[in-house]
Amino acid sequence: MTAGLVCLALLAIVVELQGRSMRATTVAALGLLASTVAVLRFVALTFPGLGGISPVFAPIALGGFVFGARFGFLLGALGLLASALVTGGVGPWLAFQMFAAGWMGATAGLLGKVVRGRGEVAALAVFGFVWGLLFGVAMDLYFWPFVAGATEGDLAAIVGRFAVFYAATSLWWDVTRAVGNLVLLLAIGAPLLRALRRFERRFDFVYAPGP
Repeated sequence: MTAGLVCLALLAIVVELQGRSMRATTVAALGLLASTVAVLRFVALTFPGLGGISPVFAPIALGGFVFGARFGFLLGALGLLASALVTGGVGPWLAFQMFAAGWMGATAGLLGKVVRGRGEVAALAVFGFVWGLLFGVAMDLYFWPFVAGATEGDLAAIVGRFAVFYAATSLWWDVTRAVGNLVLLLAIGAPLLRALRRFERRFDFVYAPGP
């Protein structure tokens, strides 16, 4: 699954470049931000904080918000891949981490289309809080169907058992991650949004051939 997702992500970049929807400078920004995610995750694992707090989700949310949903998905997926290779965190969970982070970046891009102006940092902070929880739910769901008895009974019974399991094992960890995302985006969201938009403006151009 991981190999297939990586191939699809690279194919998406090639298609975007061929269709001129994504320029070489945007791919450079993608590589820079993905490597930033990898470094931040290495730092977070070297100096662990409280619970699930991690700085890796802020650049994914900010990059998707500024550069769009497609960029955000690629940033989340490739950023988690790069961080796994740097930290040795390669395992059966990696593809699910890449998908979850990719969807976080993609939804940040959708948020960037509807929220602009003075309230965008607050909206991003709330977005980061919600995704701090959703990421944990997604990572529990990747192995939940294989737990003995997890999928027995009707849908209501399955959801109820999962809710009890999640509350007992993961909720406090995910709440700390969510709060960490909220605080970090409130603290650094505004200056980083300005920096990313400045980069986008300076390197964005349209080639108009002469007569």
